[in-house]
Amino acid sequence: MSAYLLTLLALSGALLALSVAAGLATECFLRRDLGATARRSWLALAIGALLFALHSGYALELAVSTGLHDLRQALLAAAGALLLALAAYGFRRRA
Repeated sequence: MSAYLLTLLALSGALLALSVAAGLATECFLRRDLGATARRSWLALAIGALLFALHSGYALELAVSTGLHDLRQALLAAAGALLLALAAYGFRRRA
């Protein structure tokens, strides 16, 4: 497997994980039984996850359209996205 293909897979995984995290955070933000502070925190998490998903999408587009890629950055983005999605899932279960 080439570094280019690994980069595309890592960025795709990061984009998917961040989209899931943003969806979970948005779902929790829309719950009415939480307090205002908790709802604002979920909103901030949702917006942050969406911004990072947008960044991963732009990096994926750059890699596909021009061939410019950085495997190390893509792997770090994928690991961070996976951890963020797992944290959002864990916090959602507690809320």
